[in-house]
Amino acid sequence: MSGLVLKLSPKERVLINGAVIENGDRRSRLSIVTPNANILRLRDAIHPEEANTPVRRVCYVAQLVLSGDADPEEAKRQLLRGIDQLQQVLLDTESLTLLTQARRNVELDQVYQAMKSLRALLPKEEKLLQFAET
Repeated sequence: MSGLVLKLSPKERVLINGAVIENGDRRSRLSIVTPNANILRLRDAIHPEEANTPVRRVCYVAQLVLSGDADPEEAKRQLLRGIDQLQQVLLDTESLTLLTQARRNVELDQVYQAMKSLRALLPKEEKLLQFAET
């Protein structure tokens, strides 16, 4: 069986196609077999006031698509524009690889995978912003 496998902690919440689902008291595993289902772990969600850095803003746009709160076509344009802008400043090999993966996933309408690649940039962005403050 193919698809996405979610391993959920006790009481963990996940948003699947606009419905919030809460796990019970035990760890569990869900197999999502519907192609292109919109899924967002709520523990990974970025709150609007936390979308205050370039990478976080692009991640937030992807999150809006997954939650059903953004037009997918307009969001796709915003995501590609945001990735282009990030590629102008994050020039190390690892970042460029992640951004290339994110771009490819956006173009294939695989927003969850794109967000996953973008989220991997958050620690690097945090270090860069801390360095800039000193």
